[in-house]
Amino acid sequence: MLTSILAIARPMIILAIILFVLWAGGFLVFHIAGFLIHLLLIAAIVVMLIRIIQGRPPIS
Repeated sequence: MLTSILAIARPMIILAIILFVLWAGGFLVFHIAGFLIHLLLIAAIVVMLIRIIQGRPPIS
């Protein structure tokens, strides 16, 4: 009886581990991507402000 319970539980445990690893990987990737997007936005604003201060025409 115990072996039949283990036979049923083993795939469920493996599935739970795989799902946890995928969730943790996605969590990390989206946080890094969000950071990079904000960094690019800040860089674009700084470049735009420098162009305005120097009196250059906007990029067309």
